[in-house]
Amino acid sequence: MAILGLKTSDEQGKEEETFHYPTSKNALIIFTRNPELGKCKTRLAATVGDEAALDIYKFLLKHTVAITSPLRADKFVYYSVKLRSEDLWDPVVYSKKIQHGDDLGVRMENAFKEVFNLGYERAIIIGSDMYDMTANDIDNAFEQLKTDDFVLGPAEDGGYYLLGMKKINSDIFYNKKWGTDTVLSDTLKNLKEEKVALLDEKNDVDYYEDIKNIDAFQGFFPEELRKK
Repeated sequence: MAILGLKTSDEQGKEEETFHYPTSKNALIIFTRNPELGKCKTRLAATVGDEAALDIYKFLLKHTVAITSPLRADKFVYYSVKLRSEDLWDPVVYSKKIQHGDDLGVRMENAFKEVFNLGYERAIIIGSDMYDMTANDIDNAFEQLKTDDFVLGPAEDGGYYLLGMKKINSDIFYNKKWGTDTVLSDTLKNLKEEKVALLDEKNDVDYYEDIKNIDAFQGFFPEELRKK
């Protein structure tokens, strides 16, 4: 069944209407920031510098591509500002869209509504900067949605790195202090009457302290911050 959808059309990053053909019951939404100097991983950059933070973010983007491209799900990349027609997100594998909304919660809700309107039965959203996440984690989350209505991947900082659902519950997208250690607990309160599955807790990458002892990142750090 072909469903009218949206995708990128030109170098200006505009969207145009086109026909979308779902190939799966599963939709994976990936939220990403445009990798620009001084505009990504700003909390990390406060310690390692803007250039190192940008290089680390590009490294994390490549990791996200590597773990998501083989998944048996239709994949949607939602850019924070502007679509890129030629970048590491292969348009044959990833449908490209733009985030819409005044804050993170509204943008996530709009993305979920859009993919559900395209006919998907299960949808999961992740960021593009989770070094600890694997393809198996995402596969397991989709499996959980066969029996549960929601699935959450708790992050060590009190947020979550993955959110999946079979239906919209608007409460989880509002009245949250995004980026704080209360996001997960507040979300679980909103879902107390729902069937919720929790994945393993994982480390998010926001600060230097999150990755200072991980070998894969040492080469990005200034010499004085590397492990001795």
